[in-house]
Amino acid sequence: MYVVESYAAVRRFVFVEGRSRREAARVFGLSRETVSKMCRFSAPPGYVRARPAARPKLDPLTPVIDAILEANRTAPVKQRHSAKRIFERLQGEHGYGGGYTVVKDYVRRQKARGRETFVPLAHPPGHAQVDFGEAVAVIAGVRQKIHFFCMDLPQSDACFVKAYPRETTEAFLDGHVSAFAFFGGVPLSILYDNLKIAVAKICGDGKRERTRAFTELVSHYLFRDRFGRPGKGNDKGKVEGLVKFSRSNFMTPIPVAPSYEALGAMLADRCRKRLSDRAGRHAEPIGQRLAADLAALRDLPAVALEPCEKRIARVSSTALVRYRGNDYSVPTAYGFQAVLVKGFVDQVVILCDGAQVARHVRSYGQGVFVYDPVHYLALIETKPGALDQAAALQGWDLPPVFQHLRHLLEARMGNRGKREFIQILRLMEIAPKDVVAAAATDAIHLGAIAFDAVKQIVLARIERRPPKLNLAAYPYLPMTDVRTTRAADYAMLAREQAA
Repeated sequence: MYVVESYAAVRRFVFVEGRSRREAARVFGLSRETVSKMCRFSAPPGYVRARPAARPKLDPLTPVIDAILEANRTAPVKQRHSAKRIFERLQGEHGYGGGYTVVKDYVRRQKARGRETFVPLAHPPGHAQVDFGEAVAVIAGVRQKIHFFCMDLPQSDACFVKAYPRETTEAFLDGHVSAFAFFGGVPLSILYDNLKIAVAKICGDGKRERTRAFTELVSHYLFRDRFGRPGKGNDKGKVEGLVKFSRSNFMTPIPVAPSYEALGAMLADRCRKRLSDRAGRHAEPIGQRLAADLAALRDLPAVALEPCEKRIARVSSTALVRYRGNDYSVPTAYGFQAVLVKGFVDQVVILCDGAQVARHVRSYGQGVFVYDPVHYLALIETKPGALDQAAALQGWDLPPVFQHLRHLLEARMGNRGKREFIQILRLMEIAPKDVVAAAATDAIHLGAIAFDAVKQIVLARIERRPPKLNLAAYPYLPMTDVRTTRAADYAMLAREQAA
């Protein structure tokens, strides 16, 4: 192989000094073919085949290799053929007698031809991409899988991340509402993959039928929705990268938080701190480039969207409403009626004729009975015998004063005392439990052991006034003898003082 300096000397001899190629061959001791090649190329071109090398043993079997590689596309990732496995199959099934290297080289070239290439994309300000990711966290002492919502602004690489127990419709909606509030505006467009929360059906012409919840989101915030090709995550590569970045940076080591609210606050704080970083090949920090995105965002609407899933349901005979595999109680007066269930990330709200009738903490279990004991007290008042066996009242965390008051009522009035006790419990329909408990304590202290007395004390506490008890309604209490003060009484006090 001749070095570049040799090429330079021969080419100068011929083209600059004007000598002939025959003379150059004689002077430099080269063949005429070599001098001719040096005149054609400015540097050694290396070995170039005039035609591909023959592979008499492999060429008849290349269709077999191509078929195996095509089947690889749909096979599980961990069960795809390697070049060595293809070589072994060619030997065992087709009697191949050639070497492994030629098979490996052919497989490598075929795989390279089948790989997809991409067009670099420009990202104007004001547009976003959205996706969900999965990670592991410790919430309230329980190690569990979490799902986190990611919104990325590709122009600036600014991000928003929030964690949820499940990847549900309400989490999807809440993630958008929270991200819009975090950035202080609404993106002009948002790019998604074809997740079922947003896309009900992909039609043959490439159009999408949106879900009702997603349509309401778009209608409320008026951004343009865009979707990537099915199964092509690279169409929204920015947010795909954010999912990986969040998992390896925001959630490594495994985050520990007392609640999802605390974890969300921690992730939002890390998103803010990332604004001082530089991403990709940009010289400016993310926060500086974010200014262009914020200037392009739409203004937030006057009222935020209510981030919940809405379902129509019917109350059962036991005053329960089923939502996502769990039963939630309502007051028994609404039995058998149609209601609207609003499923939020952390709560379930039940409405009847537009009015809220129940609100519960959301459960993510299955077959869980979520109840409010107060919902059943009106019915139990008509069936006092069910007081001790009602499922909704089992394990009810009541202050000890209620049990003491019940014993006093039943000791004085028998079965009627049980009914009065239930009426006292029903006061929690209009007042908090601690207010009713304090009123019961005051009634015991005053010796006014009755529903009417507790009710008057509760009303007095609510209205912030002293209670007015009519003791004539309680003949079993000793009457107070109030006499007119006399001078002799003062004389008695004076003697006691002197003593």
